[in-house]
Amino acid sequence: MPKIAIISALLLALFAGSLAAQAPAKPLTKADIDRMMKELSNWGRWGKEDQMGTVNLITAASRKAAVKLVTEGVSVSMARDTNSKKDLDNPNPFVVKMSPPVGGEFNMDEQTVFFHGFAVSHLDSLAHIFFDGDKMYNGFPTSAVKPDGTGALDVRAYKNGFLTRGVLIDIPWLKGLPYLEPGTAIYPEDIAAWEKKTGIRIGSGDAVFIRTGRWGYRDAKGPWDISSKAAGIYASCVPLLKQRDIAILGSDAAHDVVPSGVEGADFPVHELLIGAMGVALFDQLNLEDIAKAAEARKRWTFLFTAAPVRVVGGTGAAINPIATF
Repeated sequence: MPKIAIISALLLALFAGSLAAQAPAKPLTKADIDRMMKELSNWGRWGKEDQMGTVNLITAASRKAAVKLVTEGVSVSMARDTNSKKDLDNPNPFVVKMSPPVGGEFNMDEQTVFFHGFAVSHLDSLAHIFFDGDKMYNGFPTSAVKPDGTGALDVRAYKNGFLTRGVLIDIPWLKGLPYLEPGTAIYPEDIAAWEKKTGIRIGSGDAVFIRTGRWGYRDAKGPWDISSKAAGIYASCVPLLKQRDIAILGSDAAHDVVPSGVEGADFPVHELLIGAMGVALFDQLNLEDIAKAAEARKRWTFLFTAAPVRVVGGTGAAINPIATF
C-alpha cells in the first residue's frame, strides 16, 4: 500500500475513534435511575394541574423563530408507511378493511391500529408511563386510567398541535456509517460531538430527533426482534436533555438502547422523560428521508409541525410529523 494511503487510513481510523463515545466505566444502576427520577423532575413546574409537560417550553417567541427557518418551503415526512404485514418487528399490523361502496359511489374503510410498540410512528402522551406504580407525571394517580381510557394526561393535552424548531441529531452520519448496529448505545459524548461538528446547540423548546438508522438497517438486513436489541440513547443522556430544556424527543426506535445497560430497568429513558420530566415522545419515526434532505442541504434544523387526533382518553396517537426547510 502506498505511504499516503497508509497515512490516510490511520488518520481516518483516528478520526472515527475520536467520535466513538466509550461505554461508562461505571454503568448506571436502578438506584441511579430512581435518584434521577427525583432530581430531573418537572412535577409542579407549570402548576399542579399541568398536563402538557415540557411542551410548555414552546413559546410564542420560539414558534415565530421556528417559522423563520423556512427558506425553501420544502416539506419532508418523518413517519413511515403503516404496514399490514405481520413480522418480527410488527406483531400487531395496521388493518384497513374496506366496506361495500355506499350508494355505489363512495369508498369507505375501517382502520384498526395498536400504535404503541415498535412498528407504527406514534406520539406518547404523558399517561403512557406509571411512576412508582401508583402515580403518573405531575402526581396524577394511576387510578385515573380506566378500561375505556385515561382520565388524565390524555393526548388532547396537545390538541393545538406542535410548532417549534426541529433538530436532527444524525449519529450514523456523525460516525460515517449508514446505520448503527442494533444494541449500540448513544452517550452524551456523541451528542456533544454532533454539536461540535455541526455548530448547532440544542436549546429550550426544541423538538430533538435522534437517528440511529434503524430503517436503513432493516432494509439492508431484514426485520429482527427490535424489542430485544435496538440502538438508542443510554440513560446518561437524560440529564443533558433536561439541562437544555428540550420540549420533544423523537427517534426511529423507542429512544432507549436495548438492552438498556441498566440492571433492573428495561426502558429507563422512557421512564425518566415521560414520568419525571413530562417530555412528549415521538416513537418509531422514519428519519431516513429527513437525513438525506438534511445532509444535502448541510442543514440540521428546520420547522417542525405535527398534530395528534383528539382522542378522548388516548395515551397517544399514530402521527405524521413534518419537517419543513
